[in-house]
Amino acid sequence: PEIADGVAKLRLYDPIDDWGGDWGVSAKEFASALAALPADVHTIHLHINSPGGIVFEGVAILNQLRQHSAKVVAVVDGLAASAASFIACGADEVQMSPNTQLMIHDAWGFAIGNAATMRDAGDLLDRLSDNIAAVYAAKAGGTTEDWRTAMLAESWYSAEEAVAAGLADSVVGAEIPEEDAAKA
Repeated sequence: PEIADGVAKLRLYDPIDDWGGDWGVSAKEFASALAALPADVHTIHLHINSPGGIVFEGVAILNQLRQHSAKVVAVVDGLAASAASFIACGADEVQMSPNTQLMIHDAWGFAIGNAATMRDAGDLLDRLSDNIAAVYAAKAGGTTEDWRTAMLAESWYSAEEAVAAGLADSVVGAEIPEEDAAKA
């Protein structure tokens, strides 16, 4: 990580995967990166360019960030999709760089087994999707059901659309309208 004046820059530029290493970044590897930060870090800029990955690993990364004492600013540098989108939306602040995308979708997976196993897998996917939708609702408002509808449609948001939807706070470098600048 890059660190200057109490601000650390971390990059989530890989798929989110429990294998880690060449396969992507795991929650365990992310925990090591966070633990290596000096105690005087008061702000983390988490730069994201990731297609997402495994839900449980993403939730663990999100909760590590929530539990850290620093303010977390997610900065989408390219793509924040799937698990990377809910990690971003769970940050204290979300900034979209120009020309970036944020994508949300219902959880998916695969199962092998009999009909009961398949029904159980569907129930688990619904539970996971409701859990993820709650992250978006906490950030942007609305209901879990509203966000599940957007997730089922596999919704893609440009930087400006993400701000308009409430999933992001700003577009990096965008002009602040005069009436808003007066309030700042």
